[in-house]
Amino acid sequence: MTESPYRLAWRVTEPLHAMVYFVPEAAERYAECGLDATAGYFASRGAAFGPVGPGAVTATFYNFNPALVARVLPAVWEKTTPAAMLAARLDGAGAALTRALGAEVLAGPEVAEAAELARTAALAATELPHGRPLFAAHADLPWPEQPHLVLFHAQMLLREFRGDGHIAALLTAGLTGLEAIVLHVASGQVDERFLRPTRGWSREAWAATADDLRGRGLIGEDGLTEAGRELRAGIEEQTDRLAEPAYRVLGEDGSARLAALTRPLSRTLVKAGLLDPSQLTKRWS
Repeated sequence: MTESPYRLAWRVTEPLHAMVYFVPEAAERYAECGLDATAGYFASRGAAFGPVGPGAVTATFYNFNPALVARVLPAVWEKTTPAAMLAARLDGAGAALTRALGAEVLAGPEVAEAAELARTAALAATELPHGRPLFAAHADLPWPEQPHLVLFHAQMLLREFRGDGHIAALLTAGLTGLEAIVLHVASGQVDERFLRPTRGWSREAWAATADDLRGRGLIGEDGLTEAGRELRAGIEEQTDRLAEPAYRVLGEDGSARLAALTRPLSRTLVKAGLLDPSQLTKRWS
């Protein structure tokens, strides 16, 4: 199947946002707020809700062990504030992008054009907040001014818009958060050694869930069964449909243009190691 320009725009641009969860610059800013990398992740991404406890974060992040979230929240708010964590995340993202791409590239016309396109899509998404709590909370945040930070912020909004839709698709499919990531690992697209410990699940809980999915005919000896592949494909198709309204304002040509502008930037980030999962695993261990 040919990938739609709308999905392409999200997929190609996503590293410009996702890198903030892996780079040392973000962890360093969280440490300045008195938090380790694990607490910094939950606090920085959950800060859009305000000083909440574990309930809202567990629900909207979806695939993390509730016990892991409860060990962090609300205790982090005795050390720092949501405003400080939001500022730390943005500052860390800016520093990492500058390190990998260089100030000259970030000040160039391609980044400015990409930022404007991504912002246009993100603003269109803000007209559709219903049923998307994590996105809606982030949509209330102020916009930064520098183009590369606008691009980061816009892609963050688009990612949370898509993520809330993805959770709706998982719920419709009858999958828990743990079941979803066990299936993800079974697909061969991600390593259990990264996904299981960073989501806080024990080997026993993981194995029990895998056994249950085998019993349901979704996992076989060599990974996903045909039924498992069909289930995951259907979830992705529904996620794409739910994310598409944000990009319609750009049209297919505008979405393809956004992908063309961000592709070389994202490739540079990947080649520079800014999305290396092993680094995150070390900091979270």
